[in-house]
Amino acid sequence: MSVQAPVIKDLGSSLPESVRRYTPPPRFYPVIATFALFVGMFGAGTIRYEGFSSPQVILNLFVDNAFLIVLAVGMTFVILTGGIDLSVGSVVALSTMIAASTLRAGWPAPLTIIAVLLTGSVLGLLMGLVIHYFEIQPFIVTLAGMFLARGLCYLISVESIPIKNETFTSFAMGTIEVPGGHFITPAVVISLVVLVIAAWALHMTRFGRTVYAVGGSEQSALLMGLAVARTKVGVYVISGFCSSLAGLLFSLYMLSGYSLHAVGMELDAIAAVVIGGTLLTGGSGLVLGSALGVLVLGTIQTFISFDGNLSSWWTKITIGVLLLVFVMIQRIFTRRPA
Repeated sequence: MSVQAPVIKDLGSSLPESVRRYTPPPRFYPVIATFALFVGMFGAGTIRYEGFSSPQVILNLFVDNAFLIVLAVGMTFVILTGGIDLSVGSVVALSTMIAASTLRAGWPAPLTIIAVLLTGSVLGLLMGLVIHYFEIQPFIVTLAGMFLARGLCYLISVESIPIKNETFTSFAMGTIEVPGGHFITPAVVISLVVLVIAAWALHMTRFGRTVYAVGGSEQSALLMGLAVARTKVGVYVISGFCSSLAGLLFSLYMLSGYSLHAVGMELDAIAAVVIGGTLLTGGSGLVLGSALGVLVLGTIQTFISFDGNLSSWWTKITIGVLLLVFVMIQRIFTRRPA
């Protein structure tokens, strides 16, 4: 024992000073806080409920919320520029209706997918153009887009339309085995690919850096000669595309199209983004944080499922409390001294 002690001391002292004193950049603090919240909630569930710590329970968070992860990714781009998109839930519903109705009409699955993705992207493009060139508040424009998309759902059908297409049903029922005898679904893989691409676009491309610059100060971004117009319109195109893709994943999850699908889902997406550490005023945030925010919301629902005696409204109550707490924390850390 007396021989090994100096060795341990030498190993510690041999570490570089930068490693021993490393502290993460401040922009990572909100994500770390969200991750700590997720771990803490999951730890509490493990102590309280038997079987809560099963790896499949964690994987089910991704399985049941793959569409919301994609939706939150698109919302993150918009909020990073200081905007908001209230239409995403209605676009999800419209996407399920277009998918179900076109498949029922005999369209091939690839053509249906293209039609859905184009519809969401075009709606996002139109809203982005109106917001930037007519200088109208994003809240008003996207609120109009929300009513438009929901109204189009009812024009297609007021009844639920089942999806019986073989390609869609086989994809919906498919599973991917992971080590340990557990599984995920193809939708999870798609959501993670979208997450990785979004993170790369935000941090490794000129467009992503411009998104942060516009959110920090649009006037400063203009003075620096950045493509502000293209960026502001582009984030709404991305949000529309992600909304339609989330709608496709949701139609696979439900195997139906319905006008009342995804009512209030836009608020869940905004809550996930804010809980994930993205500032509502723009300029700061990570898509990884938004994904963690979705997992926090999923963990709350898992708590309620395991308990069996709690009303599902506790999900909304808890989300509301968390959202208020994180907004207050954002306000404290972003307040500038007088």
